[in-house]
Amino acid sequence: MVIVAVGRHRGCASLSGRYACSNERRPAMNVNTKPESTFKLEAVHPDPSQAHKMPYAPAIKIVGACDLMFLSGATSSPLYHNHPHQDHEHIHPHSIEEQTKNAMNAIQSILDSVGASWKDVIKVTKYLTDFREADAMHKTMHAYFGDWLPASTTVCINQLSSPGARIELDMIVALPKSAGK
Repeated sequence: MVIVAVGRHRGCASLSGRYACSNERRPAMNVNTKPESTFKLEAVHPDPSQAHKMPYAPAIKIVGACDLMFLSGATSSPLYHNHPHQDHEHIHPHSIEEQTKNAMNAIQSILDSVGASWKDVIKVTKYLTDFREADAMHKTMHAYFGDWLPASTTVCINQLSSPGARIELDMIVALPKSAGK
């Protein structure tokens, strides 16, 4: 649970509501409660008869109101790690499957913290150091996404920021507008 305290400050006369200019604490809010959806996500396929050939949607259309959340890149390193990097925090598994699982589990923790699911992800950018591992990466990611295929781009690069890391994922997530806004 998160408790937000609003103290007295200059300009509080322009704020409204019970807690605007007081030291009284706001009631605890459950940030994991997902409000009723005010939008719909639709896969866009210019030629639906060809959709079965691709492990992703060419585009995702957001219908209705939503908030967007942009995830920072996740590797198989711990989600929270020191900067500058400390070697002991960046010992990566050898297999691309395990590296993908670690990155996806870190992303799962972010989705969980805002009450989102994999079906709320609308765009994935995948960075690989060896494109020959793309199929194994996609198979591992499928275990998380199931039948949902967000828009996707895969980029082959020479190196990631942590020696030994071979995959990095970043995503865009569509969330329902917060209630009361």
